[in-house]
Amino acid sequence: MKTKILLFVFTLTTLVFFSSCEKLLDRPPLTSQDDESYWTSETDLRLYVNECYPNYFVGYSTGYSTIYASLTGYLTSDDIMVNGIQRALEITVPTSRYSTSSALAWIESYNGPNWNFYWVRKLNVMLDRIEQRMGGILSEEQKNHWVGIGRFFRAMEYANLVRVFGDVPYYEHEVLDSERDELYKPRTPRNEVMDAVYDDLKFAFENVRLDDGNQQANRYVVAAYIARLMLHEGTWLKYHYSSNERAKKFLEFAVEAGDYIIGSGKYDIAGDFRSLFGSESLANNTECILYRHYSQDVPMTHSVATYCNMNESMSACANLDVVKAFICADGKPWATSTLTNVGKFDLQNLIKTRDPRFEATFWEKPTTKATSSGLYTVKFINREAPPIAAEGRALPSQYLSSNNTNDAPVMRYAELLLNWIEAKAELATLGGAPVTQGDIETSINKIRNRPLDATAIGKGLVKTSPMNLAAITENFDPNRDQGVPPLIWEIRRERRMELYFEHSRLVDLRRWHKLDYMNDQKNPDLLKGIWVDLRAELTATELDGNVNKIGVITEDGKKVLYDGKATTVATGYFYGANVQNRRAFWDLSGVNPYLAPVGDAQRRDYRNKGYELSQTEGWSNELN
Repeated sequence: MKTKILLFVFTLTTLVFFSSCEKLLDRPPLTSQDDESYWTSETDLRLYVNECYPNYFVGYSTGYSTIYASLTGYLTSDDIMVNGIQRALEITVPTSRYSTSSALAWIESYNGPNWNFYWVRKLNVMLDRIEQRMGGILSEEQKNHWVGIGRFFRAMEYANLVRVFGDVPYYEHEVLDSERDELYKPRTPRNEVMDAVYDDLKFAFENVRLDDGNQQANRYVVAAYIARLMLHEGTWLKYHYSSNERAKKFLEFAVEAGDYIIGSGKYDIAGDFRSLFGSESLANNTECILYRHYSQDVPMTHSVATYCNMNESMSACANLDVVKAFICADGKPWATSTLTNVGKFDLQNLIKTRDPRFEATFWEKPTTKATSSGLYTVKFINREAPPIAAEGRALPSQYLSSNNTNDAPVMRYAELLLNWIEAKAELATLGGAPVTQGDIETSINKIRNRPLDATAIGKGLVKTSPMNLAAITENFDPNRDQGVPPLIWEIRRERRMELYFEHSRLVDLRRWHKLDYMNDQKNPDLLKGIWVDLRAELTATELDGNVNKIGVITEDGKKVLYDGKATTVATGYFYGANVQNRRAFWDLSGVNPYLAPVGDAQRRDYRNKGYELSQTEGWSNELN
């Protein structure tokens, strides 16, 4: 049975344990009396780990918060352009990096990650108490399950910390205030930390229950995250350190976890793409390995759909580069496709010629509400709401403010399949078994065969032609990065289309060692929108309200602002008047954009206590 996440209503007992402070090791405040009397049953353990669910399985977040969620305004990558200076990555060491938030924040955050060990300590407290105080309370099966849950979440936290900072201090037990050498221990080498993560995930994979109830993590959830985390580490080792033998260890585990889920037969891609993100209930969606439920009754609501409702303006929009990445309906890249008008990048031709996920992701007409590119993302809302706003009618309250109640797919089968096939393809380059057409049928072609909804069918769209492995040759895409093998390039394309504006693109660029894809000084498509005829495709109201605020880029690269004059060029690639290049973060001495620096305050704290904390690999070790 699929796992779902509902509102976690913390009881008073739970709240005693769940708080945070801004110290090196933030600790849940366990008074001696509470600590002595708390650990008495499985129920206590379940309550204790409830706090982990909204932290690691964010979904659409809650209220007005979109940090860590889909469509977050903090997102930056080669998919996105904003109507201003393009968001860059860090080039200076911050003053401080203490925070009570998880390091998971860095996946989406513009401002950078946090040096925080609250979650590590919380989970170590749980694991220690199980061993020390629950020996006569839990059966062997119960103990192994809860130890597996604790080690699973600890592995997730450390994998995220390593993803952000590289080497980090590793703790596998509760650290007391008196243990100064432990509190201020130096960074543990990345390989040691990730070996511990690997071992934690192995234990969880072997011991977490297959089913622990609808609201709880189970072995399938564990396996899905194993595939994600192990793919990341395996490819990082390959592309950053050329540590191929070690990379195989993690990639093989990713494949093993994927095999387990695929072989279970529990999950399928049987619903349309848009319903996966805009549905009021994902309870019966077989693609959801894990989802988060929202409801006004609980209440538990979010605001992600509001930013897709065609009523709100959208600054962070898809650029021409990601538009060109979408595969065509005949299964070929646009440069080699033979479909009619495939080389025209206006919306009507894009909708007709591209994979149906394009139509399901974007609004059907250019709009100045998409202030930087004219292309408005509607992926995370249902089909009903955007046309209401586009017609100027009042939207129901569920599509406004922080009243959104559509469910969020947290971990889905399509991502698992993409993680699995990428891991197999990477292993094949390291001496492993070659990818077969059967593997492609199980993964990419399974995704391409996703059903279309009535709206897509009504527009004449068809499913994209299946991938033919034999056709993926050196000449399949003339615009391919020549440093990437053809099959891996196509797998990455599929991932880019499928996961657009979700959690992964910046993380993917980092693990592939491809942040240079964000260099808009080399790639002008990063700062272009779709092809438009402003006078023909925008309303008079939009034109009158945006004089000298929008314009076009002609084929020869000339920028022309729309000034309201009938003779001014108004046909070309859409752009916002404020669009500017990204501040360079690449090729700077003492800057490593692939890993985050620790704040000066954290290093001074060490030094003031008589210890040393080194700066992150690639950053200047000088303390300001």
